[in-house]
Amino acid sequence: MNEDGINKQENSAEDLEIQALLKDFPAPQAESAFYDQALARATIQGSRKQRTRWVMTGFGGAIAAGLAIWMIGGMLMNTPQLPDAGNDIPEVTMALEEPRTVNLVFSSTEVIDSATLTVSLPDGVELAGFPGQREISWKTSLSEGRNLLPLTLVALTPTGGELLARLEHENRDREFRLRVDVS
Repeated sequence: MNEDGINKQENSAEDLEIQALLKDFPAPQAESAFYDQALARATIQGSRKQRTRWVMTGFGGAIAAGLAIWMIGGMLMNTPQLPDAGNDIPEVTMALEEPRTVNLVFSSTEVIDSATLTVSLPDGVELAGFPGQREISWKTSLSEGRNLLPLTLVALTPTGGELLARLEHENRDREFRLRVDVS
């Protein structure tokens, strides 16, 4: 026999011996209401424990949900909203293959002679009169105040992108951006 079999035989022999000794000591008789009271107490205490457990679980869940709402709400309410990079850039929407004139306005505090203006176009957008060119440069003068530059754009593809106008004079330059959406 293996070791487990020997232990089982010893345990069962030991159990038999204990049972034989207990027969010599009679157990006291329980009162007639003992079993009813024991069952009632077990049922009441068990239901109280069960009810307490469910109440505590519900209370804990409510606290966890409240904390989650507080944290998420706090993050949404207190986090400064960073401006989208595109929000500060003016935007124009164009239809495909339909010319659209956009007006760029350059303000100057003084008269400027021989400034260089360069317009860089996004892929799929052309300047009317300059087919196939993505960058057009020319010399110009600016008068004091507002200077209007009308550009007639034509969208050839639905890509769109950013138009960049760069004004240069002596050692100063300034860039202007325009987002072009094609629908």
